[in-house]
Amino acid sequence: MKHTIVVLATAFAVTVPGAAAQAPQRTTATYDDWTVRCEDQAGPPPRKQCEIVQSTQVSGQQQPVTQIAIGRPAKGAPLKMVLLVPIGSWLPDGVKLTSADREPLVTAAFKRCLPGACLADLDLSDELARKLRTFKDNGKLEFKDGGQHDVNVPVSFKGFGPALDALPKE
Repeated sequence: MKHTIVVLATAFAVTVPGAAAQAPQRTTATYDDWTVRCEDQAGPPPRKQCEIVQSTQVSGQQQPVTQIAIGRPAKGAPLKMVLLVPIGSWLPDGVKLTSADREPLVTAAFKRCLPGACLADLDLSDELARKLRTFKDNGKLEFKDGGQHDVNVPVSFKGFGPALDALPKE
C-alpha cells in the first residue's frame, strides 16, 4: 500500500493511506520555489486543509531530506511552521532557519520523530511572516547530523509571499 506524509493536514505529520474508498480532492499550485498544496477533508464540517511547502530532495529519492511547511492545523488557529529533518539528526540542538547573512529567524526544538523524519514546529507570528516576505537571497535550514556535524540546507524565499497569500484566510 502506498503512503504519503501529510505535514499539517492532521496536526504535524501523520501517515495517510493513499487509496481510500473516496479519495480526497488534492490540488497544488507553484509560486517560484514554494508550493501551495490543499486537500479536502471530510467533516463534520468538511473543510479544505492547505499549507505552503518547500522541500529539499536528493536526486533519485522520493522522500524529502528537509521540508518547511506552513499552514493552519485547525480553523481559527494561528499559522504553524513545521520543520522536517532526516532521522538520525542530533536532537538536543534543535533546528534553525537563518537568513543569508546568518541572522537567526527561527530556532525550534524537535517535538517528535516518525519513521522517516524528525519534526519541530512553532507558531508563525505575523511579524516573522512579514520579515520572511522581504528576503531576496537564500537562507539556510541548520541542524546537526547524528555525529554532531553541522548540516546547512539552502532555503529559498523566492515566491514565499505569493504562496502565503494564496493560503485560505481562516
